[in-house]
Amino acid sequence: MEEPVESLSSDQVELRRWRMSDLDALERAIYESLDQLVPWMPWAADPGRQQTSDFLARNQEEWKTRQAFGYAITSDAAVIGSCGLMRRIGVGGLDIGYWLHPRWTGRGLATMAAAALVRQGFQLAGIDRIEIHHDAANPASGGVARRLGFTEVERIQAPEGPEAPGEVGIDVIWRMTADQWKARTAEHAQQGTERE
Repeated sequence: MEEPVESLSSDQVELRRWRMSDLDALERAIYESLDQLVPWMPWAADPGRQQTSDFLARNQEEWKTRQAFGYAITSDAAVIGSCGLMRRIGVGGLDIGYWLHPRWTGRGLATMAAAALVRQGFQLAGIDRIEIHHDAANPASGGVARRLGFTEVERIQAPEGPEAPGEVGIDVIWRMTADQWKARTAEHAQQGTERE
């Protein structure tokens, strides 16, 4: 699998590959987002400078091994969140994850970032499906999937149970196939043409 591009644009947000020089900005974004992150992200229970530095170093290694492709979500060059494409669901698949600083939520920015990831993911050779996984108690993540036209395909008991305080331990899995994305993109293009 080839690598995705290192920067993506989508309306009001830009995604760019994480850099080690992002340590201060990412640490600040995490700290200011803890109330929203702790319920859903196990790693947020014990944030710190070393953990954040380790994340950035791991991100560099995962790009090299092509296991994951993490991006800073930025607006006017300010880091406002994180997202990524991960190879955790088997051959031909990618899953995506995302979070935003609370000051930036409610504007559709997570949906824009996720859409940019989906577009990029389906441009990579051999990718036939992209999934979004979230805990059933986190409907905001499901809202992003729904707005993008993903289909809920399964709800399963998380093998490890709840991992973060807000979770109930039921994983909701949403899927978009390459064919579905192509059809959706063509439909949106047609609608745009009809409005002109």
